[in-house]
Amino acid sequence: MATPDLQHNKIVEPMMVHVPAGWFSMGNADGRDDEKPEHRVYVDAFELAAFQTTNGDYARFLDATRHPKPTHWDDPNFNHPKHPVVAVSWFDVAAYCEWLSCVSGNHYRLPSEAEWERAARGNAEDSMYPWGNCAPEDIPDYSARWKTGPEPVGLYSPNAFGLFNLGDNVHEWCADWYAANYYAISPERNPQGPSSGTRRASRGGSWRHHIKVTLTAARSSIPPELKYADYGFRVARTLNIPD
Repeated sequence: MATPDLQHNKIVEPMMVHVPAGWFSMGNADGRDDEKPEHRVYVDAFELAAFQTTNGDYARFLDATRHPKPTHWDDPNFNHPKHPVVAVSWFDVAAYCEWLSCVSGNHYRLPSEAEWERAARGNAEDSMYPWGNCAPEDIPDYSARWKTGPEPVGLYSPNAFGLFNLGDNVHEWCADWYAANYYAISPERNPQGPSSGTRRASRGGSWRHHIKVTLTAARSSIPPELKYADYGFRVARTLNIPD
């Protein structure tokens, strides 16, 4: 069983995983309309948190900033220190990233949709899910998991890049504005989404859905001010490039 190393330095930065630069096929030619067309995308190297941001992580932010607590902060179904923090808006997450960047001296942010999908695929171009092609119902303990809320992060094996819970547990906010037709006009290199919109993109599965795990190419979105009990996030970090 893997557990997050939340104490690996005195600033308590998250455990980050290097995602190498490279090309990959983004989208799904057989998927929903907003997953089409499938297209080649190049993403620069970056780092992504191995785990979804936990209540333990978020508590340090709340203590330091007196930012308002999430709606379900005291609910026993959601408040285990190693549960992913939930019911945070996109704006709450942006404030967390700004705080973490300030106290650490590193640039933390949300991943773009392209970065998230690149990381989730783990160089396995033809895999439907972060772990491969077996159906969600065939993954370990599927029928016993996520009964009343999310589970602690990192309980099961990571994907090929060493990232946990990609595709399950909670939806993860992304940096991009969402547009259903964006793939038709998306640039080939480091797409950042539309310049404006009314909904922010998100990726990954949800504990409260009938099918708890999402396809790697599946897209979702909600308005940035909303706070749902199955929405959380993981941070990305921009690599420091020598002068």
